[in-house]
Amino acid sequence: MYATEEVYRKTASEGATGFSLMVALYDTLAGDLRRAAEAERCNNIEKRCNEVKHALLVIAHLEDWISQGSGGELADKLTAFYSTLRRKMILAQARRSPEILEEQMFQVLDLRKMWHELDVRSASAVEVPSWVNAQEFSSNAPARYERSASSWSA
Repeated sequence: MYATEEVYRKTASEGATGFSLMVALYDTLAGDLRRAAEAERCNNIEKRCNEVKHALLVIAHLEDWISQGSGGELADKLTAFYSTLRRKMILAQARRSPEILEEQMFQVLDLRKMWHELDVRSASAVEVPSWVNAQEFSSNAPARYERSASSWSA
């Protein structure tokens, strides 16, 4: 299993929002670009190629979300961004330029920050209904909330 799928599944299983999943993918993408730049500086072409290959896979996951969405201006801008990102990654490999890879990493991190801020805003907008009393559900809850043996079987 690719690291991207592992991060995605772990984040999804923790009940993350769509924004949190997006942030996790951007984190993975930025890490791939950082490691690719480091590998280029160390003249480790195989590692650089593997990192860029994985980054392209992450971009494909991100583009898949766009194709499943409703379109619009944001979708158009993200599609253009991913296209430019792919093109610059290929250019960085052709020119053997860690600087181009790092420049792209910083752009990815800028977008990641935007998704993270949206995630924080959406989480803070959630209000706990007034009828929920935290005291009732504490570890000192009355016995009526405890599980009891049941006589039914499956």
